[in-house]
Amino acid sequence: MNGSFSTALLISTYNWPQALERIFLSLLKQSRYPDELLIADDGSREDTRQLIDRYRAMFPFPVKHAWHEDQGFRKSIILNKAIKLASADYIIEIDGDIVMHPHFIADHIRNAQSGHFVQGSRAILKEALTHSVIQNPGKSLHFLVPGLANRFNALRVPPLSFLIGAKPSGASKVRACNLAFWRKDFMAINGYNNLFEGWGWEDNEFAARLIHGGVRKKKLKLAAICFHLHHQLNSRQQYQENEAFYHQTIQARVVSCKNGYCQV
Repeated sequence: MNGSFSTALLISTYNWPQALERIFLSLLKQSRYPDELLIADDGSREDTRQLIDRYRAMFPFPVKHAWHEDQGFRKSIILNKAIKLASADYIIEIDGDIVMHPHFIADHIRNAQSGHFVQGSRAILKEALTHSVIQNPGKSLHFLVPGLANRFNALRVPPLSFLIGAKPSGASKVRACNLAFWRKDFMAINGYNNLFEGWGWEDNEFAARLIHGGVRKKKLKLAAICFHLHHQLNSRQQYQENEAFYHQTIQARVVSCKNGYCQV
């Protein structure tokens, strides 16, 4: 597509303002800005709001901050609330522990395609490198930097992206840390499923319903590079319950969830 559509960057965050600031700094370095910034805040403390307000004046685009009280991991609900604030046609979603390559947004815009959602990849930082990045916000991240766990995912060669495809009907490996979709497609399936609470499977279930609704998956490698900061694992207390819910969606070929975007 030619980029004649509007875009939003959607960031989910929870009580890690140091990482969120590192995202903001990488956003200021983008070769192409989004038309709006959506922040889905799953109940962070006041220091996160203060950080957002401080950077709001630096960004040459609207900043829309959705927040609700901290009642446990309710990422699906806050994502729906954030997208309620959106006016953009195309949503580029990342997690609150992702640092973007300077051409991240431009690469996503270049690869947007009607009837498709895009799954990008991430280069994972080891603990020592993450600590260095947090302590030194100006530190550059690139393919050759020491401390990457999966270096190939930090390699950017956009002309060769077409060589790596994806199963267009597979949802099991979808991750929302680097994901892009059309807002109209999101609304057609009633967005994220609010019944998912606790970590795990909400993004896979979301992707499955997109696919059931006729939206194809497009895998993006060697472009839209991002770097995932190391952090402790979230609680897996509801992992099995969420996984079972995902498989129910697959088996019943559910398209639109009953408790989603329209219900927040």
